[in-house]
Amino acid sequence: MSVTLAATAMPAMPANALLSGRILPTLVRLALPNVLAMAATVLVGIAEISYIGILGTEPLAAMALVFPFAMLAQMMSAGAMGGGVSSAVSRALGAGDAVRARALAQHAVAIGAIAGVLYSLLFLVFGPALYRLLGGSGPVLAQAVGYSNVLFSGVILIWLSNSLASVLRGTGNMRLPSLTILAGSALQIILGGSLGLGLGPLPRLGMPGVALGQLIATGISVAVLLWYLSSGRARFRLQFHAIEFRREMFFDILKVGALACLSPVQSILTVLIFTALVARFGVAALAGYGIGARLEFLLIPIAFGVGVAAVPMVGMAIGAGEVARARRVARTAGGLSALMLGLIGLVVAIAPELWAGLFSREQAVLLAANQYLRLAGPAFAFFGLGLTLYFAAQGSGNVLGPVLASTLRLLLVAAGGVWLGRSGSGVGALFGLVGVSMTVYGLATATAVFFTRWGPTRTGAAALAKA
Repeated sequence: MSVTLAATAMPAMPANALLSGRILPTLVRLALPNVLAMAATVLVGIAEISYIGILGTEPLAAMALVFPFAMLAQMMSAGAMGGGVSSAVSRALGAGDAVRARALAQHAVAIGAIAGVLYSLLFLVFGPALYRLLGGSGPVLAQAVGYSNVLFSGVILIWLSNSLASVLRGTGNMRLPSLTILAGSALQIILGGSLGLGLGPLPRLGMPGVALGQLIATGISVAVLLWYLSSGRARFRLQFHAIEFRREMFFDILKVGALACLSPVQSILTVLIFTALVARFGVAALAGYGIGARLEFLLIPIAFGVGVAAVPMVGMAIGAGEVARARRVARTAGGLSALMLGLIGLVVAIAPELWAGLFSREQAVLLAANQYLRLAGPAFAFFGLGLTLYFAAQGSGNVLGPVLASTLRLLLVAAGGVWLGRSGSGVGALFGLVGVSMTVYGLATATAVFFTRWGPTRTGAAALAKA
């Protein structure tokens, strides 16, 4: 079955606002729905941990094995490949080439479907061996495999949902994807808890029930996005007819999206490496690090929301040949994210007990958490700067520099951690390494973005020549 997208008339005001509106107000207007939607996904994680904890310790341990790869699917489909989709669509629209934008949306749906199938096969086949390699065994391994098999058998829904949302974001429509995420998150909490715990007349399915709840909620989100695209309310009308897939269209998305997928993979590796390094200092140190890292996880939605809002603004400006505006958007987005995360980091560095005290009363754990926040907190601004500029670079179609900056951070943590371990340094030195690596990442990303040549796409240059 194939897909085609037919154009429908749409008011030009949103697109014009992205190209000619004041940068900061437009950016904030676009970012706010994304931040709220991402905050909802954080609440989903908290809710899932709470009712999985009711199921017992073994399900919690099983979730710890699968969670990084479930998050990786979301990060790759929404932030990485999704950024490539939004970038390509917005650059085409900025160049005034609606026909190309429609074709790119078709190819984005195909990429989402193919990537979802491949991701599913990877974890259905190799998942058990991977979880065993990470230390899973006995009942914990069995629980992990049961949860994983259900979740990843339907992971194509996650890829399709984020692909469709990214098409809409590329047109400047942030509201519907965000509302869909908010509603889907609420539904996921209700269904996951009900099916997992067996509330009311429903059977107690345990971990597989939690995964099934997520897939049902995501499937409904896909249906809503498909309905919207086929209803004539969007820039594109989604219909099922024969289409012609073109290699050049795939390349325009994948040159950004596929390369950007390396960044979340490196982020996951960085977390795994650092967790292993800290674990050598005992349970209290690891728990304290976990408290600090949890704050970082809660800060990501802010940087993500601002960054995703910057993608279509940068992309449309690049497509229209307005490179100077594209760079102003990137600087404004990076500065806004750095300011917000920097203020939070400054507060927890000065008074770490405001955060750490919410999760523990054990002195050894609080000591480690406070030490982590004092050393890493001042670098949160650079973390926000780097992550947001990574998305802005996607809008420009030039993402290699930010990906290499993420590689530099990974290498710094790995090499620095090994060196500190051999030198007999304490856990405080490792926490300091986190701050240094964030600072290096932010500065390296900024350097890469501001020294990389940005320019209009081929279609954008053609459009300017005709003007």
